Amino acid sequence: MKILLTGATGFLGYRTLEKLIELPNVHSILATGRNLLDYRKVNHDKITYCLGDLRDQAFVNKICRDIDVVVNTASLSSPWGKRQEFIEANLNTQQNLIESAKKNGVGHFVYISSPSIYYNGKDRWNVKESDLLPKKFVNEYARTKYEAEQILVQNFNSYVILRPRALIGRGDSIIMPRLINAFDQGRLKVIGNGNNIVDLTSISNVADAIALSLFPSKSALNQAYNITNGDPVNLWQCVAKVLNQLNRELNSKKVPFILIDTVARLLEIKAKLTDDKEPAITRYGVGTLAKNFTLNISKAKAYLGYNPRVNTSDAIDEFINWYKTHENL
Repeated sequence: MKILLTGATGFLGYRTLEKLIELPNVHSILATGRNLLDYRKVNHDKITYCLGDLRDQAFVNKICRDIDVVVNTASLSSPWGKRQEFIEANLNTQQNLIESAKKNGVGHFVYISSPSIYYNGKDRWNVKESDLLPKKFVNEYARTKYEAEQILVQNFNSYVILRPRALIGRGDSIIMPRLINAFDQGRLKVIGNGNNIVDLTSISNVADAIALSLFPSKSALNQAYNITNGDPVNLWQCVAKVLNQLNRELNSKKVPFILIDTVARLLEIKAKLTDDKEPAITRYGVGTLAKNFTLNISKAKAYLGYNPRVNTSDAIDEFINWYKTHENL
């Protein structure tokens, strides 16, 4: 099997490469992305890097040749931004990949979407893939991730869609580093009562889910799947653990959710009326830190054979051990 892996230079991408090279049925991997950092480069005979822009149809046509499966992990992930930017990064690239894949006879497509499509500003418990989606998506990221799913559903005959939530572990440059940075700048406060329960997901478990999606049974095909560790945790206890292990201490003082949510709402209005730059806090960012949010993964277990190997505590330890030697990256 020959695989094209997009977003291979990102957090999920390079950890997925580490998994794919272990699979005996995977003979070669064409890894593409925009910028390759040294610590994210995976050296192996199965891997060939070809960097470029997925918005360039000619480039996409080139990398889709002689490929059996496309795994698309690339996207613009941000709580704020102009719709056109998300269209170009998340929709046009998806369309380019699908068109080239069909043109070149690619047989299967794996797309990494996002459970942000479920977010409605309220507590969400045990959300299933079949549950009704919000009438209005929380931001353009969530909207375009869902729209990219629909492009795939409507235009490809063999696919699997994964919706992993809040990726953590070795190499994380997104969730935990941002919280650490906010703490160091004196901006991190416990929002709400501090008891909110959430799902986090080990990056290793997501890579396992991607590997399973390469060889799905007939009943598993053409479905979307939630992916988590399957062990919901108290978010702020996890944040406190990370900070404590890095010689920092989370202030236990709590800020009312309604207060911060109102401030975020006003900052968003101001941004839209002025320069449209991302405000210091967004309502989505506030919500993810204050609301309960857990997903049901029984469908992935039943159809993909997904079984989380790494629990949240171990994933956090993995991140901490890595971050201690990579803090200045």
